[in-house]
Amino acid sequence: MKTAYELAMERLNRAAPLTPLTEEQKREIAELESRYKARIAEREITLQQQIATARAAGDWAKAAELEQQLVQERRKLQEELEAKKERIRQGKA
Repeated sequence: MKTAYELAMERLNRAAPLTPLTEEQKREIAELESRYKARIAEREITLQQQIATARAAGDWAKAAELEQQLVQERRKLQEELEAKKERIRQGKA
């Protein structure tokens, strides 16, 4: 008797079979992840400095706005990364 997990994995593989990545695809994905990790870190550092400055000045509204901007930019960059990785997986780089 199969577990629910095993049955779910079988259905998933029928719907979208897994294809192994080539070494080139793995390299491209690793390069993308590295590049986007750096971009996210750069934005976090910049915005964290601006947030700290706004807080030090007592401008809590500006600090909250910058925190929201940080969340949005992080999400946007992560979504871009995932879309590019998916294109590489599909062979449409």
